[in-house]
Amino acid sequence: MSGTVVLDRPLVHGVDPAVLVHDAGWTLVRPLSAVRDDDGEIVLTLRVRALAGEPRPHDPGRGRDAGLELPPDAELEVRQRVAAYAVVLSGRGLLATEYSDRTAVPGRWGMPGGGIDEGEQPADAVLREVAEETDQAVLLDELVSVQTSHWVGRSPRGTLEDFQAVRLVYRATCPAPAEPRVLDVGGTTESARWVPLDAWPQVPWTHNWELLLAELLP
Repeated sequence: MSGTVVLDRPLVHGVDPAVLVHDAGWTLVRPLSAVRDDDGEIVLTLRVRALAGEPRPHDPGRGRDAGLELPPDAELEVRQRVAAYAVVLSGRGLLATEYSDRTAVPGRWGMPGGGIDEGEQPADAVLREVAEETDQAVLLDELVSVQTSHWVGRSPRGTLEDFQAVRLVYRATCPAPAEPRVLDVGGTTESARWVPLDAWPQVPWTHNWELLLAELLP
């Protein structure tokens, strides 16, 4: 990919890419690609431009699971997880997945996707996760967003974590939509369905997905 590299830095735990580039004197225009390199690192390429008075992006800081009480001597596992998701459209609408009770948001809805396995390319992870969570074959399009969330909570394994989620979000289409079904039973996905495009605002999405869908959907 052509262009001049103006910034090359690791995304340290708890930092959002938009905040990172702003603090270095740039503003994020859009993500371009995410590829695992020969060293096994996921390299995120962003298009940026010089700051022209733009305010610093909002940084919500570190949140906490609702109702979580931490003892003073609590030991937190620090973990940054990079995951890949797809906003999938078809003639049947928008493909959505419901979070299971293994998550902090059971009953809420989001996009199919999940963690990138060791050695796996982000684009391959999207296709695998969509198939596992919805049993749909999709065609991947551009990388459209990078979301981050940072909070303290209990993992599905029951451990206390200082956790940062980094979400790579792609557009995708499903040429032959079928009735969705969850193949990865017992995981973080309870169910899946097609949502008609004119009805998507009525679905109880998580906050991050609601904001992003408002930007991406007609």
